Amino acid sequence: MRSWLLKVAAGALAVGLVATGCGGKREAAPAASGSSGSCEAAEGRITIATGNAGGVYYVVGGGLAQLISANTKLKATAAETGASVQNIQQLVAGNYDVAFSLADTAADAVNGKDAFDGKPQKVKALTRLYPNYTQVLVRTDSGINSVADMRGKRISTGSPKSGTEVIANRLLAAAGLNPASDVQAQRLDLTKTADGMKDGSVDGLVWSGGLPTAQMTDITTSLKDKVKLIDVSGQLDALKKINPVYDVAPIPAATYGFAADVKTIVVPNVLLVRDDFPEANACALTKLVYDKKADLEKVHPAAKDILRDKAADTAPVPLHPGSERALRG
Repeated sequence: MRSWLLKVAAGALAVGLVATGCGGKREAAPAASGSSGSCEAAEGRITIATGNAGGVYYVVGGGLAQLISANTKLKATAAETGASVQNIQQLVAGNYDVAFSLADTAADAVNGKDAFDGKPQKVKALTRLYPNYTQVLVRTDSGINSVADMRGKRISTGSPKSGTEVIANRLLAAAGLNPASDVQAQRLDLTKTADGMKDGSVDGLVWSGGLPTAQMTDITTSLKDKVKLIDVSGQLDALKKINPVYDVAPIPAATYGFAADVKTIVVPNVLLVRDDFPEANACALTKLVYDKKADLEKVHPAAKDILRDKAADTAPVPLHPGSERALRG
């Protein structure tokens, strides 16, 4: 599975689906306009903000860009980014046209909370996507058996301005720890996190992503019984006080070759656009996700959990009017 997923990501790069380089450093052309009432995208170019290389956003985003370019008049490219918070900030700034985000971060954005500093962001959702699993992996020699045990430890909390960092900090706080002072926070992307886990410079990590995540497979395959997943479901009640979108689900044992399932916190993903994104384009892209869902599943198995009957469940982020029309059809 690991080699297959890494080949998918590499293949996406080879055919130009993913424009690597730091998110926000490349300017995107504005989305083409479309007539109201139409569900056919107008000609133009759009850019998609994804996430860390090796993460599921990156792989699914590359696949989505290919589908858009092959099936609509739009030409789409996808870019590696730091993920959710950064994606939304740069989406609103006009650097990207479409962005992947965790639903909890998107809720913060429309409410102007936390990283968005009292400034509600003008974004809308095209659809709800598959859920992200909060994957908390630690070295077995670290002495960490719970989030509370992370006190004083070197913990990768994810890329700066990522949805992973948001949920990592909330998990730590829910366990009575101050993320800024009670742990040695390593604000690393997933590739550097994997390197740190392997060389022992990182004691544990928090990663929010779909199942399986290629870099997580790489770590667990390389280190085998030197690492373990820990159950963080005990923090659910505290997290639900922040946002009711949080839930609990198991990471199946077979995902990374462990002996038993491990319960964890899950949160859905959403696909976002600015509130001025053309209605016809929004309709076309939303329809495409469901018409070509089988093709996305070939890109990554997490896409199997993109469910049409959950597509409109994006509150408090409003669903784009074009997407509403696509889902009614």
